[in-house]
Amino acid sequence: MSSNNNLDTLYRQVIMDHYKNPRNKGVLEEGSLTVNMNNPTCGDRIQLTMKVEDGIVTDTKFEGEGCSISMSSASMMTQAIKGKKIDDAIKLSKIFSDMMLGKDYDDDIDLGDIEALQGVSKFPARIKCATLAWKAMEKGLQEEGQ
Repeated sequence: MSSNNNLDTLYRQVIMDHYKNPRNKGVLEEGSLTVNMNNPTCGDRIQLTMKVEDGIVTDTKFEGEGCSISMSSASMMTQAIKGKKIDDAIKLSKIFSDMMLGKDYDDDIDLGDIEALQGVSKFPARIKCATLAWKAMEKGLQEEGQ
């Protein structure tokens, strides 16, 4: 049982590290795709900017405010999609969504730090916090792809 507690502790540390030291924080200049989303139930708010060239997310940044879960998830998401094709980024978002809903997901893909958020699935009220940035990314990339 103790190894499970160690994992929970490690995951909490990863989440807090992304919250306190967010990766890709800021706003990309003009010519980038901008998506604003908020979660009215808890006040989380995000502005996601992405630069897409030749179907690849070449850069992405986020600004926002909210709980540690929403902000660390945004940080992890921006790291995860940078350099990915639109389809692969959206696929990653679907995998993340399945993970949050406690469904089976394709674990052949290395999720890196994102795996630290899997415990959120046990707290239904927090799932929207964790998925906010991902939904913003998906919305922006789906509009871009049309």
